[in-house]
Formats: sequence, C-alpha cells, structure tokens
Amino acid sequence: MIKKWFKKNFDHKISLRERMFRLVTGVCMVALMFILPMGRSAINLIILAVSLVFMAVVVELSIKKERINGGATSIAVLLLLVLPVSFFTAGGFYSGVPEWFVLCFIYISITLSGRRKVIFFLFCTAETLLCYYTAFYFPEYITQNSPARSFFDSAYSVVMVGTLISILLLFLNQLYEKENQLTRQQKKEIEELNQAENHFFSSMSHEIRTPINTIIGLNEIILRGDIPEDVAENARNIQGASKMLLTLINDILDVSKIKSGKMEIVNVSYMTGTFFSDIVNMIWIKAREKGLEFVLHVDSSIPSMLCGDEVRIKQVLINLLNNAVKYTSEGSVSLSVRCERTSLNRVHVWYTVEDTGQGVKKEDIPYLFNAFKRVDERKNRYIEGTGLGLNIVHQLVELMGGKISVNSVYTKGSIFIVELDQDIVDDKELGAFTLASRLNVQSGEQYQQSFEAPGAHLLVVDDNEMNLMVVSKLLSDTKIQIDTALSGAECLKLTLTQHYDCILMDHLMPEMDGIQCLRALRTQPAGLCQDTPVIALTANAGSEHQLIYRKEGFSGYLAKPVNGALLEAAVLSILPKEMAKLTMETSQSEIGKDLLIFDQSQRLPLMITTDSVCDLPESLKNEFGISVCPYYVCTEQGRFLDEEELKADELLAYIAAGMNGFSLPPDVEDYERFFAEKLTVAQNVIHITMAKQASLGHSNALEAAKSFDNITVLDSGHLSSGLGLSVLCAASMAENHVGKGEIVDLVETLKTRISSSFIIDSTHIMCQAGHLSKQIQLLCDTLLLHPVIKLKKSRMVVGGMEIGDFTHVAKNYVRKALRETGSIDRRILFITYAGMDAQSISYIKELVQQYCPFERIYLQKASSAIASNCGPRSFGLLFMRK
Repeated sequence: MIKKWFKKNFDHKISLRERMFRLVTGVCMVALMFILPMGRSAINLIILAVSLVFMAVVVELSIKKERINGGATSIAVLLLLVLPVSFFTAGGFYSGVPEWFVLCFIYISITLSGRRKVIFFLFCTAETLLCYYTAFYFPEYITQNSPARSFFDSAYSVVMVGTLISILLLFLNQLYEKENQLTRQQKKEIEELNQAENHFFSSMSHEIRTPINTIIGLNEIILRGDIPEDVAENARNIQGASKMLLTLINDILDVSKIKSGKMEIVNVSYMTGTFFSDIVNMIWIKAREKGLEFVLHVDSSIPSMLCGDEVRIKQVLINLLNNAVKYTSEGSVSLSVRCERTSLNRVHVWYTVEDTGQGVKKEDIPYLFNAFKRVDERKNRYIEGTGLGLNIVHQLVELMGGKISVNSVYTKGSIFIVELDQDIVDDKELGAFTLASRLNVQSGEQYQQSFEAPGAHLLVVDDNEMNLMVVSKLLSDTKIQIDTALSGAECLKLTLTQHYDCILMDHLMPEMDGIQCLRALRTQPAGLCQDTPVIALTANAGSEHQLIYRKEGFSGYLAKPVNGALLEAAVLSILPKEMAKLTMETSQSEIGKDLLIFDQSQRLPLMITTDSVCDLPESLKNEFGISVCPYYVCTEQGRFLDEEELKADELLAYIAAGMNGFSLPPDVEDYERFFAEKLTVAQNVIHITMAKQASLGHSNALEAAKSFDNITVLDSGHLSSGLGLSVLCAASMAENHVGKGEIVDLVETLKTRISSSFIIDSTHIMCQAGHLSKQIQLLCDTLLLHPVIKLKKSRMVVGGMEIGDFTHVAKNYVRKALRETGSIDRRILFITYAGMDAQSISYIKELVQQYCPFERIYLQKASSAIASNCGPRSFGLLFMRK
C-alpha cells in the first residue's frame, strides 16, 4: 500500500495539486499519531483513530469527486479542532505540542487556495495566540506536566517536526524536479517539432519553386514564339495557374514564419515614386480586365525617399488591392496615401484602400483577419483564395509596428486603412504623382529583348539542369555568351580560366552552397572573377534573406521562379554599361518585388567608419570617405539623432533652461543596419569606436559585428576628436591601400600616442551623466575647481584641477597640456569646444600658438552627444605625440 502511495505521488499523469494534497495530508496523518498520545488519555486515542479514518475517507472522496479544495478545507478544520485539545491535555507550552502548530500553518499554505487560504491562515494564527493567552492567564485549564516530561516532550517534538518537515520538503522538491524535467523535455520536443515544421515549409517552398521555375520559364519561351491563338491561350492559362500556385505557396510559408517568430522586418531606403509605380503597374491591368476604374491619390508632400521594409509594405498593399479587385464586380478601386511629419526625420503614413464591392457583414468583421477563415463563404465560394491573405496582412502590419483598421457597409464596399511610421531618408517632396504617367501596360504585346550584349560573358551556377536550361533560353535573345556550372566546385574551376562579367548563382546546392562558393570566389588564388558581381538566384523568397545576401557580399538577389523581364533587368543592372546595347525600356512593373540589386558599381576593398562622436569637420570626413553611425541624444521632448536632428548649441540652450539631456550609443540593431548598408559599397569595414569604458557603443558594435564576416570593430581608447585623430590616420592608410592588419596595429599603437584631455567648466552635467562622483562634484563646487578629464587605458579619469576665472584656468590648462613640446607631433591639433563664444576660442588659439605652434589647427565644435556630457564652456586639446 505504501508502494502504491509513493507511485501515485510521482505519477505525472495525476495533477500536481492532487499529488501535493495526498503528500501533505499523509504527513499530517503521521503527525497526528505523534501529537495525540501526548495527552495520555483514552479520549485522545479515540480522537486519533476517528481523525485518521476521517482524513483517509476525505482524501479518497475529494479526489474521486475532484473537489480537492473542499477536502483540504475539511482536513484543515479537523487540524484546527484537534490541536487545541492536544495542547490543553498535554501541558500547554510546557509540552511538545506548540511545535506541531507549525505543521498546521504548512498544511494550510500548501493545500488551500484563494480566499480560503487567507481566512484559514488568519484563523490558525488567532487560535495559536488564543491557546498561548489561555495557558498564560488561566493555567488552571492546562494539564500540568513534570519538568522532566516537559523537556522530553519538547525535544521529541522538535526532532519529529523537523524530520517530518524535511521529509515533506524532500518530497516536494522531488515533485518539482520531476515536473521541471518533464516541462524541459516537452519544451525540447515542441522546439524540435517547430524546427521540423519550419524546415519542412522551407524545403517545400524551395522544392516546389524549382519545378514552377521550369514551368513558368519554358511557358514564357512558348509565348514568345509564333504560335496559334488556341495554343497561346492555353499557355497564358498555364502562366496564370502557375502564378496562383506560387501565391498560395508564399502565403503558407509566410504564415509558418510568422507563427514560428522567424519573420523578420528588414528596413531599407526606397524611392516612393518607384514604389507607387510598381503597385500601379501590378494592379491597374487587373482592374481594367474586370472593367473597374482604378484611382490613385498620393499626397504630394510625401518625402521622395523613406526607410521601411519596402517588400513587406508592398506585399500588404498588393494583398489589399488584389482583394479589392477580386471582391468588386463593378465600380472602382482606389489607393490613397497621406502622410504627416511627426518629427524631424519621421513621418506617419496612412495607406487607404477603398472599393465599391460587396462589403463585409458587421458580424463578420471581427473574424476578418483570422487565418483560413473566409467570411460569407456561400457568396464567395466561386472566388479563388485560401483565407490567408488578410491574416498575413494583419500580422505583417503589427510586426512593422503599425495598425490596420477596416470600415465596411455590406453591399456598399469596404475601406482598409494601414498606418505605419517610417524614417525620412530624403525629405524632398515627391510632388505630383499621376496615374496616367506611371502606367506600363504590356499585356498582349509581342516580346522584345530589352538589350543585347554579344561581348558579355555570363556564368549561371545551379545544381538543377532544368533551371540552367530555362535561364539560358530566357537570355538567348540578348546574345550574351552563357556558360553553366552544376556545382560550386565546377564554378571555381571555370573562373580559373575565364573572366565573367556577371554570375548568377543558386543559393542551396549540395556540398558547396552559393554563399560558400561566393566566399571561395572572392579569395580564389589566381581567380579571374574575384571582383565580378554575383546575383543570388534563389528559391528562398522573403525580405529576411535580403540582409543575409547583403552581408555575404552578393550584388543582389533574384527570387525564383523568374521571368524574362526580371532576368534581363537583373543582368542589365550589373553589366558594364559599355557592353549592353539597349533595345527598349526595361520593365519595372515587378522589379522590387522579386529583384533587389544591392550595388551597381565596384565596391571599395576597405572602408573606415566611426561614430558621430568623432568630432571631425565635414570636409575631412568627405575627403577621406568616412561614414559615421549617429549616437542618440535624449531629452524630455524625445530622442534625436546626434547632430543630424539636434545640434550642440540647441541642446546646451535646452539644458540651460533647466531641462535634462543625455546621450545614448546606437543599439545593436542600429549598428547591424549601418554595417549592412556600408557593405553594399565596401568589401570590408573597420569601425573605430569611442573608448570602450566610456560608452556602450563599443560593446554594441562588437555584438552587431558577430553577424558579419567582414566587419572589424576597434576600440580607439579615446573620445571626441581624439577618436577622430585615430580615424583619420586609419582612413589615410586605407586610401593608400594599406592592409587591414596594419591598420588594426596602427589603431592599437595610437591609443598611447594620442593625447585626449578636456577642461570642464561645470561638473553638474558630468555628474548627472555618471562620469564624476557626487563627492567630486561637491568638492569642485565648494572650492570653485575645474577638473581636467583625461583618457587613460580607455577610461575617463580626473587628471588634475584648475582654480580661478576662465582666463587663468585656460592658460594653466594649455600650458600644462603642451609643456613637453619635444614629444608633440605638430602637424595637427584639434581645439574641440562646447558652448563657447568666438572671443574665448580665439584666446585659446593664441595661447596654443604661444606655447607650441601647430601646422594645422582645427577649431571643432563638439557634437551634441559630447556636449551633453561635458556641458557649456568646456574645451579640450587633442593631438598626437611622436
């Protein structure tokens, strides 16, 4: 029976609450066997027997009837009745009974729940205090014990209570361990199941896209020929069915990605004019075929270039517009776009899709965005679709941080409104955008190649022979010389003997995939195609792959299945212009949906980048091609980009008005976007950061660099123009084609050669920023001291103190900073300042020329991020030593 009891307590098929009820009640039954005999009377033994039987019956009945809370309540009542009897008959607090009250508290805490637990806990507390009160003030009601018996009972009770509680805790610990182990196992199984599901959908997408690519490609070749009208009609039907199948596959794959959390939003800069042109060209023909009017209204004030996930925004709008056309039999479909600027570099955009179709019933609107749900199924049974489209739209909008709403009157039409916040890249207004000027109708036109390039050599790499044949046939009219390779190894063999002007490469290939092949191609000894642009020709559709291909150094990617226009546009975009002779204007109706070109020119071998806190003049940054990743400056009015949205003088005026402002480094995602963008123009990037102990920028950049193979992050050990000096030296070496290893060594050496120091006028801001302790600030305020901040081993330290007015403080600081004139490199000096007038700056420059003349002196205003840490009327001398 005991064995059976143990087995039930560790059977995970039984609920945890039921097992704990059994366990704790069992321990309390054992406890009663030790408590009641202390009373040494027949009545106590009778109570013991009745109590044990009662508890056993209650346990079985409450479990059988699934009323554990009621059973636990009954047993708690029994314990509260039995304990006082034992207390008074065993000798009160001169016995071992008081220790057993602890078990009653434990029982109530573990087995009861909700209000009952609180009520019984309070009742048990009151009963315990009442028993002690009675024993103290009315000892005549207590059975007296001899001292020896009292000591024996007390010791016995302490040991037994301790033992039973320990056993209880051991059992409970084992129960929780087993439950945790089971939970971990189930979690692992669920994760494996999700991985298997994701792998299945990904594989399915890739495997189905490959034969569809062949079908659509060869079908297009048929349509290009001189064929009878009935054959042409059949071919067009095949084309339509293939595209429908492809749409269904994409919908299923998107739902799978969203469900598993794998869907990524990739923000890129895009031209709004091109974006709307693409949408017009995709929807206008469909509307015309149904006899519908398509109306487009675009706010003329919308910026000409925005930053957002262009692919996903387009997917959302095309889905809504397709639905509008599909469910509208007469009337019109319209797209209206309105924007409103919310900050200096951000706009809120409203996209409104309106139709005069059948509308949605009021009771169906709550289910409109459910997956696999089609409202008014009886009326819509002849309209194609899976019911996934609006669900995907809804989830994509939420992933992009926007919202979607719907207004509909049944039989009158529907209005869908999508709201998204996007960053402004170019705030030049788009201006008038008319529908007529953007139409690009090609339906029924005879095919004509967009260009000819007989002198160009193209290599197509794919492990599927049918794909190679399709690409070769689709490009045959362009007269390009085409070679094919069935594997990465064969590609590398060909590039040893032949230079190619363009390479199209499949991603997923056995043994060596496209990414591995590209890496090998770029470093191939004696290879003739190390700098040849490579486009990923892939069945892995989705905007999340854009970042992958960009990181790896592809010039662009083209999603399968491809059509002739897209393929020609992709090849044309990266061929040397002198090789291609244009024969017609390349179609842009679908480019941007399935084709993305990252760069169209030779990428730099190495680029030096840094952060906006480098405090370098724009002229030097432009001269050496130095790109900066902006810091943030946070105020009570919001978060602003350092120097781009908030200048130092504006910030200092804001702080002078009694407000707070502080700087923040870019986060990991900011750096990832910045690095990905720079890798479109450079093969390798060295990013030099502010001193790692002075800011989190270095650690964030390092974390972001883990996503890239060709990003190197270095700690300058300095800040402000001291960081700028390190960057200038590195950029100069990069311009002279010095290797990456030598530049890394130089930056490490410059940590000890560059002198970075600042004299601070007021310590309040530095104390608020956490760079000075409160004690030092109070000392400086009391004694009118001005600390000199220096950089040592990437840390900011107080290198000295100056006292007096500005003239005296500036003179002493300059004299001490430049006293070892023999070791100073006099080629360049930065006087970097914050919140100073022209007269003060001129005075500092005169002092410098008096103590140590320099060939070039730059008077550099500190960035707002630096100014937020040092405050007004602060300046520094930053130079190099020999």
